[in-house]
Amino acid sequence: MIKVLLAEDQVMVRQGLKVMIETDEDIFVTGEATNGKEAIRLCESQRFDVAVLDIRMPEMDGIEAAKVLRSRFPEMKILMLTTFDDHQYVMEALKLGVSGCMLKDGDTESLIRSIKSALNGGLSLEDQVAAKVMPVLLQHEEAIPIDPTLTPREIAILKCIGEGLNNKEVAERLGLSVGTVKNQTSQILDKLALRDRTQLAIYAIRHRLV
Repeated sequence: MIKVLLAEDQVMVRQGLKVMIETDEDIFVTGEATNGKEAIRLCESQRFDVAVLDIRMPEMDGIEAAKVLRSRFPEMKILMLTTFDDHQYVMEALKLGVSGCMLKDGDTESLIRSIKSALNGGLSLEDQVAAKVMPVLLQHEEAIPIDPTLTPREIAILKCIGEGLNNKEVAERLGLSVGTVKNQTSQILDKLALRDRTQLAIYAIRHRLV
């Protein structure tokens, strides 16, 4: 059972998202909030596997809530929902280490896939969101040398992470065990002095690996 916290201030939108999420028999929305402060309070009283936060909410928005949640509950995955195409919101969320940014008007399959991918260490970006983010990540970036201490296998794993693949998908593509992928990913994080897979994905994009 996957427990989801859903934070969205518009009641009808929240109810619709809940119905979409719970079409999967393994996922349940076990907490609902109308703003970031409520989301944090809920996390203090019960455990969630994934928090789905609207970027724009009253009192405390999704970005501010994500900062607190990432700090206090690092094991919980976070997905952001937005109707805005302003890449600055997305960039800020990604820098916090969220597991994806989804559009509110996206389809049910994509939302469910993103929730499951987040739990497996994947990074999900809607095509329209990625189209805004990629050029920003690449602008003014010349050919930046990749860290010379990275091995060919580590570079291959980094490339897969940059494409948003989770550990299982990376393992299948490269013919490795999931355990090996996890260990190698930890080594890459240490070598590059980065915090999480989101930062690895950004590194891969900036270094033109994807």
